[in-house]
Amino acid sequence: MTAQQRRCGVQTRSPPESAAGPLARFLFWGSPRCPVPDFEFALSMTMSDLIAKTAIDRRLAEIITPVIEGLGFELVRVRLMGGNTKTLQIMADRPEGGIDVDDCGKISTAVSAVLDVEDPIDDQYNLEVSSPGIDRPLTRLKDFDVWDGYEARIETTEMIDGRKRFKGHLRGTEGEEVLIEIEEGTIGLKFDWLADAKLILTDELITEMLRQKKAAGVVDEAAFDDIEEDTSEEE
Repeated sequence: MTAQQRRCGVQTRSPPESAAGPLARFLFWGSPRCPVPDFEFALSMTMSDLIAKTAIDRRLAEIITPVIEGLGFELVRVRLMGGNTKTLQIMADRPEGGIDVDDCGKISTAVSAVLDVEDPIDDQYNLEVSSPGIDRPLTRLKDFDVWDGYEARIETTEMIDGRKRFKGHLRGTEGEEVLIEIEEGTIGLKFDWLADAKLILTDELITEMLRQKKAAGVVDEAAFDDIEEDTSEEE
């Protein structure tokens, strides 16, 4: 039998017995673009390192992705973290955005069942299912189109023009490249160069996240008290 300890979407489980680097491509408004998608690239990026970094992460993603998608959600990221007790972190979301605690519970229950059968993890582990959060990681090429115009931090695997970290406003994608507007201008970074990418918490981002949650029925405005303006004059 599998021991389980549920705690806010967390389960504790035991199994059944180049030197210079590439160069960023600067884009100048008005220059010709060639957004020709590469089919093989698209297939390889379906499971990028940003979603599943290690071999075991990829194996886990292969197992749980059909389960998560079957429930109407999308896998954002999966990580098996080390420690005295391993932790399997699963991040999921709705295609249109907005996922709540009950949704995480459904995913947790369904994923647990398939992991019991497949048994890909040798040791005892904690299972954590969560939403991406407001300052979410960007793990799929389409994320950079969805969050076009918002601020983000991007880190690359290799030095690009003498740097690995970029901060600026996302400008969508072009073919296999992620576009980001930094101080020097808008540059294109190949998606497979990315080691990490994450939105930056801003007022605009918070507003958009609340809009998504309201649209998905996650936020009940009736549960909040009206803000009353204090019109009394100070003595």
